[in-house]
Amino acid sequence: MTDLRVKKLLHTRMRVSDLDETIRFYTAVLGLEVIERKTSPRGSHLAFLRTPNSDELIELTSFPPSGPVKVQEDLVHLAFQVESLEETIASLNAKGVKITDGPTTTSSGSRFIFIDAPDGYEIELIERPTGVKIV
Repeated sequence: MTDLRVKKLLHTRMRVSDLDETIRFYTAVLGLEVIERKTSPRGSHLAFLRTPNSDELIELTSFPPSGPVKVQEDLVHLAFQVESLEETIASLNAKGVKITDGPTTTSSGSRFIFIDAPDGYEIELIERPTGVKIV
């Protein structure tokens, strides 16, 4: 018997209340690209989003009969690297997106802010100095 070893992270699924509204947020605010939309065999509406320079996808799913999504505070967030936190903040301000926390600087010199996506999911936007691999 061999030990199980996964090969690669493919996607992360997030259930959302309004698929179209959530897609608008991820594409218009963050610049992600929808690469596929479909309905699953179980009736869920699905959208797969691609992030630049990343192989992993975000799978958004909506199943209206299950009711609205209620995300517990501080339970789930997605983190995206940005080139310039100042330019990111200016872009968010121009789009009317509120910064909910930060900017904060870490001991490694990374700087980050948080914004809210639909349904209360948090988004962390991080500017990392050259050579910093995590935060």
